[in-house]
Amino acid sequence: MQDRHKIGSMPVYTEVLDNPHAGRIHKAASLLRQKNRRETQRFLVEGPQGVREAVRYAPDGVLDVYADVSLSSVNGGTVRQIIEDADAAGIYVHLCTGKTISFISPDSQGILAVVGSSSVLTGADHFLQPDPQHVHAHGGGFYIACWELRDPGNAGTIIRTADAAGCDGVILIGDCVDITNPKVVRSAAGSLFHLPVASMGENEFFDFARSNRITVIAADAYGTPDNPVAELSEAVHAADSKGFPSSAILFGNEARGLEDTMISRCDAAVRIPLYGKAESLNVAMSVSVIAYTYAMARHVALDGDNYTSESIEQ
Repeated sequence: MQDRHKIGSMPVYTEVLDNPHAGRIHKAASLLRQKNRRETQRFLVEGPQGVREAVRYAPDGVLDVYADVSLSSVNGGTVRQIIEDADAAGIYVHLCTGKTISFISPDSQGILAVVGSSSVLTGADHFLQPDPQHVHAHGGGFYIACWELRDPGNAGTIIRTADAAGCDGVILIGDCVDITNPKVVRSAAGSLFHLPVASMGENEFFDFARSNRITVIAADAYGTPDNPVAELSEAVHAADSKGFPSSAILFGNEARGLEDTMISRCDAAVRIPLYGKAESLNVAMSVSVIAYTYAMARHVALDGDNYTSESIEQ
């Protein structure tokens, strides 16, 4: 049984953990390895931004929070506020020395959390309930789908971009990167806890799209003979003329793009115009360009150009 201590005026259930070799610390540190994440169905969230969003939006999935005791009593500090929010949500908070928390993860930035994997990987049923707070929710659903996405940095950036663009979810198709990979979680910057992410096989994805009347648009530079590519501006105009029905933009593997068989199964194909000499864009950048082009067009068409521009952070 842990004792209830106070840090200043703030109560937390913990004692200061100062032994990097303690069993609890080793178990938390072991989650940096995929094998242990799979076996325990848990993963680490490192840093104030990610932990804050996990505590705010997925408190039932947060099992433990570990925080540097030297930051826990700083009035007005981010770490202290997260501890207070976690304690209010009934989440166990373990105060650690700086050496101990750095042993768990050198990327902790003074605070990290152990979270259940089911908090971030969901089923397709969640995709059918668009978040009413999203600016386009009164139009059709809007999804980003990625086939055989392998790079963790790309995956995290895509999830963050999809969240910022007001998408209703991200769908990972086939053999994709583990979204509980620490680099994915850090790159997503908390967005993993804002929108659903589902994993599907190829047939499952297309069946899901057809049964829910979701138009699948392949992002590809060339298209195929039976699915010719349209310029991005033309594709957005076509969607606008139909009132922006539910759609999923499908992106391919970083090195190979989309195979022709995948493109042929889509309802349409779209490409980003390249005005300079670059042959192509990184997949995460491509998602940013296309997602925001559609998102801004939805804003204008569905809200009569009455929207607020938010600041871009970092």
